[in-house]
Amino acid sequence: MGRTSTKENKNVYHIAREERGLTRDAASDLLETIPPERIERIENEKMVPHPLDVLIMSKGYKAPHLCNYYCSNECPIGQEYVPEIKVKNLSQIVLEMLASLNTMKKSQERLIEITADGVIDDTELEDFIFIQNELERISITIETLQIWVEQTIADGKINLDKYNKIKNI
Repeated sequence: MGRTSTKENKNVYHIAREERGLTRDAASDLLETIPPERIERIENEKMVPHPLDVLIMSKGYKAPHLCNYYCSNECPIGQEYVPEIKVKNLSQIVLEMLASLNTMKKSQERLIEITADGVIDDTELEDFIFIQNELERISITIETLQIWVEQTIADGKINLDKYNKIKNI
């Protein structure tokens, strides 16, 4: 096995590869379609990876968060529309979800009042933006949970066959 890089400020792709204990050559063998020179250019930020590169690295390195990182930080459309998800533990995700759902339960009647006439006037705007922000928090928490599930499956801690069968995939 090759030596571990001592480079500071490693990017997310470099870290994901090293977390799997792979040299660039070994990663290239695993990924099959990405040569070590391309991996090096991506890790040294001399090139932005193609979406397919990221998808392949995500699966090969068992690092599903790479896809979200790419979309939220490197894709021009994603930078506009995809929030970056931070990897968290399950209990933190669940507590954040419950807090947001409780807030929305309290705001449910106000949302109905605001939107019933199909118009959001100046007196309703502050409350509407608050509710909109809470809904965005719920959405981000759902995405965080999805990445947690994908990572847990990738790590072999959830039975993928049973998971897919229950989900009817």
